[in-house]
Amino acid sequence: MWRRILAILWARNREFYRDRAGLGWNIVMPLLMVVGFAFIFGGGPEDLLKVGVLSPRESLAHTHSPFLATQHVQFIPVADLKSAVTKVERHQLDLLIDLRGEPRYWINLHSAKGYLAEQLLKAAYGNTGPLPKRETVTGRALRYVDWVVPGVLAMNIMFSSLWGVGWVIVRYRKNGVLRRLRATPLSAFEFLTAQVLSRLAVVLAASALVYAGADLLLDFVMRGSYLALFLVYLAGALCLVSLGLIIASRLRSEELADGVLNLIAWPMTLLSGVWFSMEGASPAAQMLSRFLPLTYLVDAARRVMIDGAGVAQVLPDIALLTAMGLGLLLVAARLFRWE
Repeated sequence: MWRRILAILWARNREFYRDRAGLGWNIVMPLLMVVGFAFIFGGGPEDLLKVGVLSPRESLAHTHSPFLATQHVQFIPVADLKSAVTKVERHQLDLLIDLRGEPRYWINLHSAKGYLAEQLLKAAYGNTGPLPKRETVTGRALRYVDWVVPGVLAMNIMFSSLWGVGWVIVRYRKNGVLRRLRATPLSAFEFLTAQVLSRLAVVLAASALVYAGADLLLDFVMRGSYLALFLVYLAGALCLVSLGLIIASRLRSEELADGVLNLIAWPMTLLSGVWFSMEGASPAAQMLSRFLPLTYLVDAARRVMIDGAGVAQVLPDIALLTAMGLGLLLVAARLFRWE
């Protein structure tokens, strides 16, 4: 018995080691992930407090305020007063200061960090001039689970979409299924469209079950339109399924397909704001995140669930994801090979 087991073990290991592409991804992928983390979090020690700043100038470096010289405080430029005050209410900003015209600031009376930020503000202005006008807000802190659920649902859609078509179609090609389908009148576009529709139904049904189960267990925030949330996830799933089809259009090795899918999925997971806000990331990481479809999916879902957005507010994101999905589908059909 053990001889047979060892024979199969040896044969499988030889098969794996001979697949140089699959072996290469297993070595290179962890290194790329380490480099990715260093790229995102390479900005030095994290600041203790977050303060939003409405400034009359384009750059905070040219804004004259003694408070802006305070160390260990992250000063974040903001453009919209209403949304910034909302972040103070939800404890996402410890303090908000408006330096346009007559200076004033907002503090959440229920925020411990807000109290510390106000003391630093008073100390900074103590010897240089009058203190900005004080405005107070109240509000319960936005729980991390409330913030992270939209991203986790989007991430689940991404993995199910990419592997549900990318890996499976490569297996079909390797096992000769596609060769037999080629003998039928079925065109590549028809085959890929059927794959997209099938995967969309599976992904959205599974996501609905995950959403319902998580809501029962965690009672997370949902302030917006369910129709808007459905359309956001539908457009995002279409885009990500089509991206998976491009990966599957030519590859013949399941191991290589798995490596390429990981190479695409994990950077999107890290750079799209699924687990943490990209506001504290390096400027290069923030810029790169704007090229990833998962970023728009996560941002739009978060605006619906947390900020109460409706269909009109997220329609540009839906249109962008849909256009990207249809474009990727056409590219996949163009590149697709049966064998």
